[in-house]
Amino acid sequence: MRALLVGLLAFVLVTQAAAAATKAPSSSPSKAAATATTTRPNLTIDQQLTRKLASLRRHQGTVRFFKTHRSLLSSSEHQETARSTLEHAEQRIRQLSKTVSVLRVKIRARDARRLTSLPPKAAICEVFEHDCGDAVAVAWCESHLKTTAQNGQYLGLFQMGSYERRLFGHGPSAHAQAVAAHRYFVRSGRDWSPWSCRWAAA
Repeated sequence: MRALLVGLLAFVLVTQAAAAATKAPSSSPSKAAATATTTRPNLTIDQQLTRKLASLRRHQGTVRFFKTHRSLLSSSEHQETARSTLEHAEQRIRQLSKTVSVLRVKIRARDARRLTSLPPKAAICEVFEHDCGDAVAVAWCESHLKTTAQNGQYLGLFQMGSYERRLFGHGPSAHAQAVAAHRYFVRSGRDWSPWSCRWAAA
C-alpha cells in the first residue's frame, strides 16, 4: 500500500513539475516575450476555454487525489511536498475558475452579437432547425421576411399580436422575433394554425 501511495504521489509531482517547467520564466524577459510572440499561435476564445478547462480538470484531479490520500499530508516523509503540491493545485483552480468564467462571458457576448446580426432567413433556420422550411414560408407570407413589418397590432416577421408578444416576447432583431414565434409554435403543439398564413407550411 505504501509503495502504491508513493507511486501515485510521484506521478502527481512529476505532472505538476512538468507544468511548472513549461511556464517557468526565462532569465531574459524580453527574449522570452519575443519567443512567445513568434512561436505561440493566436488562439480563439473557444480554444482558450478548451485549454483552460483541461488545465482546470487536471488540477481538480490533483485535489481529489489528496482528498482520498490524506495520509500523505501528514506523512513525515512527504508532508512538505504533498502540502505544497495541494496548495499549488488549489491556487490554480481559483485562478482558472475566474479565467473560465471570463471566457464564458465573452463567448456568450460574441454569440449574442452573431445571433443579433443574422439576416431573417438564417435567424429563422437557426431557431426552427428542422422546421426551418415551413417557418420561412410562413414568415415570407406574413411579412415578406421584414422585421419592421406592421399590420395594426401585428408586428415583425411572424406578425404576432400584442397579447402573443407579451406572452412569448419580441425584439428588433430577426433572431429575437424568431425565438418568440418558435415559443408560440411549440406552445401550440408545433402547429401553424394560429397564423393566417398557416397554409404556407402545408
